[in-house]
Amino acid sequence: MFRTAALLGILGLFAATGVIVWSGWAQVALALAHVGWGILAIAALHAVPLVISSGGWRVLVAGKHSPSWGRFLYFMWLRAAVNNLMPVARIGGEIAVVRVMVAHGMRRNMAIALTVVELTLSVVATFAFVVLGIVLFALRVNDSNLVAQLFWGAALSLPAIAAMIAVQRVGFFRLLAKLFHLLFRDKWAPLAGDGAVLDHTVTALYRRHRRVVASVILLFLSWAFGSTEIAVALYLLGHPLPFIEAVMIEALILGAASAAFVVPGALGVQEAGFLIFGGMLGLPHDIAAALAVIRRCSDLICYVPGLIVWQMHEGRRLLRD
Repeated sequence: MFRTAALLGILGLFAATGVIVWSGWAQVALALAHVGWGILAIAALHAVPLVISSGGWRVLVAGKHSPSWGRFLYFMWLRAAVNNLMPVARIGGEIAVVRVMVAHGMRRNMAIALTVVELTLSVVATFAFVVLGIVLFALRVNDSNLVAQLFWGAALSLPAIAAMIAVQRVGFFRLLAKLFHLLFRDKWAPLAGDGAVLDHTVTALYRRHRRVVASVILLFLSWAFGSTEIAVALYLLGHPLPFIEAVMIEALILGAASAAFVVPGALGVQEAGFLIFGGMLGLPHDIAAALAVIRRCSDLICYVPGLIVWQMHEGRRLLRD
């Protein structure tokens, strides 16, 4: 799986480079020079959705002794760094952060259950935000064929989302434990017990209905705030768009990146999305490509330090073991 993800990442990098070259690398470079040090302000805005989404994760936990919002922000930062910069098909961050959560004193069952529930709610919030973007896009452009394709693409994800929720309701971890028992017999007997505890913990988290709703709202707002980054970047590039159109771009790019989750960091997919959807909203190709580069720079500024911190954490753990 790692090799496949790495290969897709390399192909995506070539595609992203091709988008920039096709858009006119000299014009793109000139547009980026116009932004200058403003890219640091954009990167700072890039961090705000992390703060909001970490609140969406933290709100699922009850009890005065639960980890703080700041601690969940740390977990979210490391998770996003791994998912966005490593060839892990945007799932390795969840595995890495569970290890970090356990190392910081959280019970293993709770760490896994919290991560599974938050991931599921994040998918729901992402779907809602993408649908909002498609609706706004449909009201803005006259390409009915493209709009229909976008709606069908969103609709096709509904069975996967429903299955993701349903399998947790019937006891995903117990089913997994039974499968391992059929394959390996008594060797995996302890896992069956853990599976039952995990399913109980997941169910208990979902029963906190107000917290679940609050989590979805905060996760939705975190995606929506990402539109501010696009709006500010376009303003600094000298091509401001109404905020509602920045929301459209953010939502459609998010939808494209989610559909291409097996491609590390959605390399190439994200750049092509900026070019296609930005172009349909009136952005010149070089500005759309520059916007894509700025988004990548924001990722690097925000997440490279997180990747370094995660590696240091794993290194200390390896030395202790």
